[in-house]
Amino acid sequence: MRFAILASGNGSNFEAIVTSFENQELSGELAFVFSDQKDAYVLKRAEKHHIPSFSFSVKEKGGKKNYEKDLLALLKKEKIDVVVLAGYLRILGEEIVHSFPNKIINLHPSLLPSFPGLHGIEDAFNYGVKVTGITIHYVDTGLDTGPIIAQKALEILPEDTLDTLEEKIHHLEHELYPQVLKKLFQELI
Repeated sequence: MRFAILASGNGSNFEAIVTSFENQELSGELAFVFSDQKDAYVLKRAEKHHIPSFSFSVKEKGGKKNYEKDLLALLKKEKIDVVVLAGYLRILGEEIVHSFPNKIINLHPSLLPSFPGLHGIEDAFNYGVKVTGITIHYVDTGLDTGPIIAQKALEILPEDTLDTLEEKIHHLEHELYPQVLKKLFQELI
């Protein structure tokens, strides 16, 4: 089973997944990492781990339609079975989603269905909830609406700031995402 990781930024979740993969805790073959941002730090992390990487932007491709067509072509050319989103900040188009039914996995920094979208941590913090967490789910054509695979909650303490909450959420992500992927990958092999 071949999988690819799509990421847009720093790549800390990518790093957690790769570490699990290198420690032989994850089965399968990590084919490549893709980023829609040429200067994303995740690409440097991929290079450090000798993992092939690809990058192109919507602007480079002349719009979302061409971008999606070329991304799908790359996934098919590389014979990808499962797509793992790790901080990928774009919404995948219908053609890609339909080409990988229940084979695109996303990590979201809130307890869905609460606080979907780009700012889940900040939205939960600003709303004043006492409990938030993370959700791992399959991607469908909606915004963070796909079937939930796993969730883990954490309490927001009175002394938490947005920064400390983000740190706690990221720690939870780095712990749970590789564990859930391990189980899913074992089921797929």
